[in-house]
Amino acid sequence: MSWTKICPVNDIPALGARVVRHGEIDIGVFRTQDDRVFALNNSCPHKGGPLSQGIVYGDKVACPLHSWKISLVDGKAEEPDVGQTACYAVKVENGDVYLQLNR
Repeated sequence: MSWTKICPVNDIPALGARVVRHGEIDIGVFRTQDDRVFALNNSCPHKGGPLSQGIVYGDKVACPLHSWKISLVDGKAEEPDVGQTACYAVKVENGDVYLQLNR
């Protein structure tokens, strides 16, 4: 695994997201109000909605299709919903966002 530079952290709006394409996978890179950055598979575990188009609040994102609440920390759906999407390691160094990706 290697760290791949994605963008400056300020290119991701607070309470927003950007999408990174890795092979056949779209990864949503999310920034919280307090500048924490998370990365998830951009597909909701319910019906595949684009999580990057959802509403970010706290450490969760609400899917834009059916409002499932997905944890940015571990990718799990909030109860009573059940499901999970993949998480990716992310770090911010010197103002830049890096994802850990298989090469």
